[in-house]
Amino acid sequence: MTEPSIIVDRVTSDAQGLEALATLRIRIFREWPYLYEGDAAHEEEYLRDFLASDKATLVRARIGEEPVGIATASPLAGQPDSLVAPLVAAGVDVARSFYFGESVLLPAYHGRGIGHVFFDAREAAARDAGADFAIFCGVVRQENDPRRPADARDLAPFWRKRGYAPVEGALCEMSWKEIGGSEKVSHPMQFWMRAL
Repeated sequence: MTEPSIIVDRVTSDAQGLEALATLRIRIFREWPYLYEGDAAHEEEYLRDFLASDKATLVRARIGEEPVGIATASPLAGQPDSLVAPLVAAGVDVARSFYFGESVLLPAYHGRGIGHVFFDAREAAARDAGADFAIFCGVVRQENDPRRPADARDLAPFWRKRGYAPVEGALCEMSWKEIGGSEKVSHPMQFWMRAL
């Protein structure tokens, strides 16, 4: 039996399955390292607001109409000050930079090159918008965190292979409820960057 084809395309309007994409984000972010206790209404609102920007790009991987992955990018200048301020302090030119919000994929589809396709599409969108730099951040977890699965993947080698490097001293804080928690917890996020 032939495995179904994975299609990677850009979502251009909120009519293209935001509910399914919001559900997918929650499902993936529940896993290590985020351990996110998601809220469907919040996720759908986030995606709708995200797509309101004419320079934003949202790329999805799907089988038929069922999404299996999502990646986003938009101008860094349009991000909240809590995200931008540490980069300004580190000397990053905000006006010339694009921010990559997330790149998530269901584990069953890892190792098929989709992560590279997500980065290629977002880097192309950033160049098309006139950006010279691409930036994202990833959560910092302690190596000895007892919740870390034995088979946890370290994405740093993949990011470095793509030409990204940590921005020295540039961290921000993001808060979310972890699985089973009742209050939001602050998490350090390390910025990574590359020239386009």
